[in-house]
Amino acid sequence: MLYDLLFAPFADFSFMRRALVACLALALGCAPVGMFLLLRRMSLLGDALSHSVLPGAAVGFLLGGLSLPAMGLGGFVAGLTVALLSGLVTRFTALREDANFAAFYLISLASGVMIVSAHGSNVDLMHVLFGSVLAVDDLSLLLVASIASVTLLGFALLYRPLVAECFDPGFLRAAGGGGAWVHLAFLVLVVLNLVAGFQALGTLMAVGMMMLPAAAARMWARGLWSLVAVAALIAFASGYAGLVLSFHFELPSGPAIVLVAGGVYLLSLLFGRVGGVLTRLIRPAHFEA
Repeated sequence: MLYDLLFAPFADFSFMRRALVACLALALGCAPVGMFLLLRRMSLLGDALSHSVLPGAAVGFLLGGLSLPAMGLGGFVAGLTVALLSGLVTRFTALREDANFAAFYLISLASGVMIVSAHGSNVDLMHVLFGSVLAVDDLSLLLVASIASVTLLGFALLYRPLVAECFDPGFLRAAGGGGAWVHLAFLVLVVLNLVAGFQALGTLMAVGMMMLPAAAARMWARGLWSLVAVAALIAFASGYAGLVLSFHFELPSGPAIVLVAGGVYLLSLLFGRVGGVLTRLIRPAHFEA
């Protein structure tokens, strides 16, 4: 009975195995991105950029149909364009970066929905917005795995300046650490992982795999590497549990995965050993070292 419930779907169906591997790749790539967004207090940036991917994906859909290379390339270009435009407007106007991101992502979201709705069907729009991890093919899996590999390599190269920028950006600028280029490289990694998540979960669900595990991990660990490892574990476990639930109860896979991650986040708020509600009640803050 336990085997049929937890393992049989992956043993019997190749599309479930591909979906599980895609969730593993997304967990490995999105965990460090989400954690650094959280530490930099830029959590809503992921949401803004995930919506910014939509018009590029929509244009790719118009040119190539439900083609992975066309939609992925279009989404990457659109997301990176919004990130660069927001930075430029922030630099040359009095508006703050969060306001610019909000403005551009709303324009992008409306434009993408309009493009898909005008030249496609409701089914096409739902596919672009919510994706389907169960429909991941070999090419999509290769793309997601490649982006996860590039992300891990990028963080290995940028780790020290990224940490410095998180906690003391003034020091990084004074030391000639190239803060602007580090920030731009980080935005590229964010957009890349949103494109990877978009292929499996859709534009509206992609950021959930990035931010919810990171927020939940914050309640269980303190060190940066521990935070990233816990976030990746939560993300993969959420993907596995969401796939099992979607298979047995005929639920949409993307929302099921994100809701499981949301459930872990809510439980972490209550029971997390680092600042959880019950922990604070049992052990007041003034007793902690």
